[in-house]
Amino acid sequence: MEYRSLGRTGVQVSPLCLGTMMFGPWGNDDEAESIRIIHAALDAGINVVDTADVYSAGRSEEITGKALQGRRDDVVLATKFFMPMDADDPNRRGGSRRWIIREVENSLRRLRTDYIDLYQVHRPTPDTDIEETLGALSDLAHQGKVRYIGSSSFAGSQIVEAQWASRERGLERFVTEQPPYSILVRGIEEDILPTLQRHGMGSLTYSPLGGGWLSGKWRKDAAAAPTSSARPTARFDMSTPANQRKLDIVEDLAVLAERNGMSLIEMSIAFVIRHPCVSAAIVGPRTMEQLESYLPAASLVLPDDVLDQIDEIVAPGVTVNPDDNSYGAHELLPAHRRR
Repeated sequence: MEYRSLGRTGVQVSPLCLGTMMFGPWGNDDEAESIRIIHAALDAGINVVDTADVYSAGRSEEITGKALQGRRDDVVLATKFFMPMDADDPNRRGGSRRWIIREVENSLRRLRTDYIDLYQVHRPTPDTDIEETLGALSDLAHQGKVRYIGSSSFAGSQIVEAQWASRERGLERFVTEQPPYSILVRGIEEDILPTLQRHGMGSLTYSPLGGGWLSGKWRKDAAAAPTSSARPTARFDMSTPANQRKLDIVEDLAVLAERNGMSLIEMSIAFVIRHPCVSAAIVGPRTMEQLESYLPAASLVLPDDVLDQIDEIVAPGVTVNPDDNSYGAHELLPAHRRR
């Protein structure tokens, strides 16, 4: 497996990052099987693992920590904070110094390590000064508890604001961003990815299969297609025109992949890691079979003619269903744009 730079940090990472959101009650509650999947990923050459405190209420971090015993120093370990860890306590969430200083200790304990390679804020916090968050994270870096810091699902303006604050205040800066990116969700090509390149940041992009849409599981004639009752969100409501359009696009992409001798999964992941600003695409298997279906994409280089045909199906910079965007979306809601 060929490695690439994580932004300008000098750290080398595999083009696939193992996401662990599916390890624990949220996905695969078989701890032994989850650990086998993690070990198989590492044996295949994946050297970066991404988790979060909120995944299965900490169980994902615990499983990850157990799996990495004896192999910790060979792995670039990333985790995240921000999401609520207690529904009844409003201070056990967010980007405040009070919470960050407390929660990093919880993650370190669950991960069975004394340092985190990449500590990321899971979402922007509009009601918290970015200097507050960066100041706390800088202290953790100076203490050696975290090596680097990053953001996730930040809008372009928020990325720039954070870089400016770091420079003005002499604070550690975000060296990575974690945005959604797939053939169906290309909105970040318009602003996010160019912004990351200008600031020398790397990216760990998530959902390269579009939340399962590009796995081949959901097709126009598939009985297992998600319904609004099964997945009660706009992203999976099959009655919407945008999702009907997505089903049409998946059919076209599946034909293109088959015509070029690859699976839809392989083509979709290879498309994401082809972008020069993508350090690694996060793949989140629930089973060993899923992991094995992802791995071939790491060495697959899509030729220009295939990329051109993908562009004809979904134009650059376009997110087919705007509900799939998870960055800066609050700024476009009616309540926020009214004067």
